[in-house]
Amino acid sequence: MRINVLQHTPSEGPGSIVDWANDRGHQVYIYHPYQFNGVLPTADETDLLVILGGPMSPNDDLDWIKNERQLIKQLLAQHKPIFGACYGAQQIAKTLGYSVLKAPHKEVGWAPVYRQTDFIPGLPQQLTALHWHEEMFEVPKEAQLLFTSDLVHNQGFVLGDNVVGLQFHLEPKSINVRTMVVNDGQYANEQNDLHQNAEAILQAPVPTNNKSAIYTIFDFLAKSK
Repeated sequence: MRINVLQHTPSEGPGSIVDWANDRGHQVYIYHPYQFNGVLPTADETDLLVILGGPMSPNDDLDWIKNERQLIKQLLAQHKPIFGACYGAQQIAKTLGYSVLKAPHKEVGWAPVYRQTDFIPGLPQQLTALHWHEEMFEVPKEAQLLFTSDLVHNQGFVLGDNVVGLQFHLEPKSINVRTMVVNDGQYANEQNDLHQNAEAILQAPVPTNNKSAIYTIFDFLAKSK
């Protein structure tokens, strides 16, 4: 499969998603539409779309953000697999006609998330995920709530057998966490309801079962192809 990744800031890369793709024999292409004049893949050259996080909002009035949603809409119509993390999950929800709102709490740092359905076999009941957001999506009515956290209820959804959106991050490896913190760590220090500063986030080890969870989710999505 051709895995097309939309990356929206240099500090938030695909992490263990690339490991999964390599282990399963797939090719990864990474696009940077925020930087390279809105360049995006076409639906026809996309077997699985990954939409990563970023500092922007789906509510921003930018052409490339709207064009991303057109791509998502085309892939949904073709029943192709889509995964969204943070901003990416919000983009999927907005494409489906749901709102992206300010979350009741700003979450930046490590905190548990709790599985709400066993629709994706093999996911653990609880994971310690990296949170880096202050907005959240409305869970689409046609989807199932997949995860919640202690501070923000809407943490993940699964739509059919081909779409998963997560408000948090399971994909970062240690190098990705370091990159996020050294470049954007000040975001953690400003009115953060998880009360973790940049140094605390940096010192926490990346849970080993986060990578396993990414593999479980992507194996599930790949079966729909």
